[in-house]
Amino acid sequence: MNEPTSRTGRALFLDRDGTLMVDKVYLADPAGVELVPGIGDALRRARQLGFQLFLFTNQSGIGRGYHTIEDTHRVNARFEELLGLPAPVFDDTCIAPEAPGQPVAYRKPSPRFILEMIARHGLDPKQCYMVGDALSDIQAALNAGIHPVLVRAGKTDPATLPEVTRHRVPVFDSVAAFVATLQPGPAGHA
Repeated sequence: MNEPTSRTGRALFLDRDGTLMVDKVYLADPAGVELVPGIGDALRRARQLGFQLFLFTNQSGIGRGYHTIEDTHRVNARFEELLGLPAPVFDDTCIAPEAPGQPVAYRKPSPRFILEMIARHGLDPKQCYMVGDALSDIQAALNAGIHPVLVRAGKTDPATLPEVTRHRVPVFDSVAAFVATLQPGPAGHA
C-alpha cells in the first residue's frame, strides 16, 4: 500500500472488472486487458477535480486457485499502462483474494479497505464514492458510510436490485458518465 497523502478528502473507490475494464472472468493474462471506453479520460478528470483514486477489486480466482496474486498484479500493471496516465494511477489498491465461503478480510461487501483508506488518507466520507457494477459494491459503500454508485456493465440489471431503489443509488452507463457529473471541490482544491 502507498504512503498517506493529503489532498482534498475526496475519493473514488473503483471496482475493476466490469467497471474500469471489460470483465473477462478470472483474468490472469495481461494480454486480455481491455479498457472500458473513455476510462482514461474519466480518471484524469476525476484527478483534476481533486479526487483521490482507490482500486478495490474482489479477485476470487486467487482463492479458488485459478490464478495467483502475481498474475493479478501483472494484469493491474497492464491496465495502468493502457490508461496512459502518470503513475501511480491509484493512491492505493486492495486486491481481495478470498473466494466465497472463505473467511473474509477485504472481500466486498466488507468495508474494511474503504474504512482503512478514510482513516489513513484523512478522507471525508461525505465526499467519497464507491463505483462498481455489482451488489457487493453497493453494499461495501453502504457498510462504509460512503456514497454508492452503480454502472451498467451488462451483468447487473439495476432494476433487479432492491438496494438501488431503497437507497436511491444513482445508476450511470459508465464511470465516464458519472465523473462528468462531478463538480470541482472547495476553492483551492481544484
